[in-house]
Amino acid sequence: MQSPPSPALSSNMVAQLFRRSIGIFFMGGFVTALVGLLVPRLTLIDRFDYTRAALVQFAFHSSYLLFALPITTLLVRTGYMRAIAAGLGVMTLACLALGGAAWIGSYPLLLLALLCLSTGITFLQIAANVVQPLVATEGGGAARLTLLQGFNAIGTVLAPLAGAGFLLQLGRLERLPLALPFLACAAVLACLALVFWRARDLLAAHPAPRRLPLAQLGRVLRDRRLAWGSLAMFGYVGAEVTIGSLLANYLALPAILAADPATAGRLVSLYWGGAMLGRFAGAAGLTRIAPARLLAGVALGAVLLVGAASQLHGMAGAAALIAVGLCNAIMYPTIFALALPEDRGLAPYASMILCMAVVGGAIVPLGTAALADRIGLPAALVLPLLCYLGIAGFALMIALSRATR
Repeated sequence: MQSPPSPALSSNMVAQLFRRSIGIFFMGGFVTALVGLLVPRLTLIDRFDYTRAALVQFAFHSSYLLFALPITTLLVRTGYMRAIAAGLGVMTLACLALGGAAWIGSYPLLLLALLCLSTGITFLQIAANVVQPLVATEGGGAARLTLLQGFNAIGTVLAPLAGAGFLLQLGRLERLPLALPFLACAAVLACLALVFWRARDLLAAHPAPRRLPLAQLGRVLRDRRLAWGSLAMFGYVGAEVTIGSLLANYLALPAILAADPATAGRLVSLYWGGAMLGRFAGAAGLTRIAPARLLAGVALGAVLLVGAASQLHGMAGAAALIAVGLCNAIMYPTIFALALPEDRGLAPYASMILCMAVVGGAIVPLGTAALADRIGLPAALVLPLLCYLGIAGFALMIALSRATR
């Protein structure tokens, strides 16, 4: 049985929440893209192999699986706003630790700090993503979340431009420049944590997330739409993170652009820039085109582009792989909105499961890196290609199920 509809929040409260959310979505994108630059740093400058360097993304995304359940338990006890403030606080401490790891050159501390950072982001993934569809007007959840993801994408574009000079500059032996981007992020995140803590009672009039006995969690897991949506989310995050992390390496290949590390790192901003433009356009497009149909179209487009990048050389191959960012634009918010069960009372638990599926960002890059060490990077792109095929299958399943109602 569905939960009764929640009373609508005032338009002023919804607007306040949206304005505050812009900051966390922007910083989430900025920090994530900055972490992505660590992979080309380790491979192109520190001379790690692909597999060992990919442990960066493995550590960064593992906490989504490890800590999603305890974080959800905390969320239903404290509410959405306090959970967001807690996540921002954890991210602040993690960025300070990342700066310290970069400064002293400790790889184990770097991996530990990344695990802590993604724990903080897990708070935001579960709380901030699910609260937007809950407070939005009927049918507007996907568009609202897509618009906020546009600000997330602005962060992913600016991070390579701002961070490549610090993280990918050849011949720079000093450790302090490596730490500066992470220390700057820590300062901004601390300010955002304070903003959300001061607004911790903003949603006091909105019903608190409903507690669900652990024995009833199977009810959530049995939801067919959520189960397939989780697999699609696994594939999407895995494919996007894989390409974002290895794109600089791909562009540096002699057969592609033979770019130096810093230049290749800055060019990664074009990949995230495609996602940024697509998200703002997609927020409007989703009000006119059925989300499932649009998702199927862009997923099939990504399949074609990744397939082309694995076979082409020079500028054509580079353009094809960079253009995948445009196809990624609407995937995360649309998969998230389509996968939520009709019973919105289960939303925090569904969000938890979708957040756990983000572990694809740990597994798919590591698998692709292992393949790249054996068969070469272009051929290894077959793994993200298969992920996009799975997303297209989920979208077509949703579209067909709604057409037969």
